[in-house]
Amino acid sequence: MIVMRSLVSIVDDDESVRESLPDLLRELGFAALAFSSAEEFLASESVGQTRCLILDIVMPGMSGPDLQRELTLRRKHIPIVFISAHADETVRSRLLAQGAVACLFKPFSETALLEAINAALRVN
Repeated sequence: MIVMRSLVSIVDDDESVRESLPDLLRELGFAALAFSSAEEFLASESVGQTRCLILDIVMPGMSGPDLQRELTLRRKHIPIVFISAHADETVRSRLLAQGAVACLFKPFSETALLEAINAALRVN
């Protein structure tokens, strides 16, 4: 029997996040891929397979909110959990109003991340 695990893609320019978060997600039972930029994610085969996107807000080039808008333009409805090192409640409120499932500020707990991912997967 083949068990399909939900693919969670991570887009973050911080190398430490790209190295640690996929390992944690795999331990929690998800399939996980990491990308260093929004452009790299958009060019990948993973866009259509991703069931939840963990997305940094501030990145060089295309920002997280820019990627969110681009996915909407492409009619790719992927639930998004934003993450950021910059705690800003105004930004969080705006992102949630624009359809994000959650917005977590680093450092966030494993529990908070798991709750956000599970909420995103319920949207799908």
